[in-house]
Amino acid sequence: MPRLSEVIAALDALWPPSRAEQWDAVGTVCGDPDAEVSRVLFAVDPVHEIADEAVKLGADLIITHHPLYLRGTTTVEAGTFKGRVVHTLIKNDIALHVAHTNADTADPGVSDALAGALDLRITGPLVPDPSDPDGRRGLGRICELDHPETLREFAARAAAWLPPTAQGIRVAGDPDMPVRRVAVSGGSGDSLFEQVRAAGVDVFLTADLRHHPVSEAREQSRPLALVDAAHWATEWPWCEQAAAQLDAISERHGWGLRTHVSRTVTDPWTAHAPSVTPPSISGAPN
Repeated sequence: MPRLSEVIAALDALWPPSRAEQWDAVGTVCGDPDAEVSRVLFAVDPVHEIADEAVKLGADLIITHHPLYLRGTTTVEAGTFKGRVVHTLIKNDIALHVAHTNADTADPGVSDALAGALDLRITGPLVPDPSDPDGRRGLGRICELDHPETLREFAARAAAWLPPTAQGIRVAGDPDMPVRRVAVSGGSGDSLFEQVRAAGVDVFLTADLRHHPVSEAREQSRPLALVDAAHWATEWPWCEQAAAQLDAISERHGWGLRTHVSRTVTDPWTAHAPSVTPPSISGAPN
């Protein structure tokens, strides 16, 4: 079996920490470099449900997309929920490693996995990494459908093929408009509207879309259709992709690692109540 340090070296080759944004917190959160690793659990969020799942599974390492301590901390006291995660992991000899924005822009990265989950053909990155001479790395992906479909059909594709969440799929645009070129970005994407418009796509699928950026995007001379999925749902496909990458490395080195992808839904929203149209909007209270 490999040591943790060997596995981390392989992960850092896939998602170099140097390619993470300066504000990000990636890398190994806890774990003994000399400890042996035989079982690995992939998940989006390093929350306590995932730590408990790793304990039951007998995992030696958790790899998550989201950081545990993005903004730093002054305590890992077990009375705090993040401190409790750290205590659970250390007590059970489980390491935690994070690949966040360095996985977003990787080749393949988070948005490649999202495009693959939707069966989209990738033509290139939405925001290319200028340090990549091959032009494959970068944030988001520009894609094409093999056959045009309506926005309604594309939204149904997303609803059917992405993991189900309480939010479901929100759509802004004419449901009957034709869709052929698509931009996707896993996680929060409304900071990318300028690049999306420059790409000339028909629709942009991402998460965490806010009112004002969406309103402004819809008021442009060439309206942009938008599909808003849950943050967790747009990033979960990366877990399967990343597990397959580590499987290939394990086979090449003869490590015999057993990888698992958590199916635990850690999206924070738990229920959705559809709006009911009032008989007369004029009768609604001010």
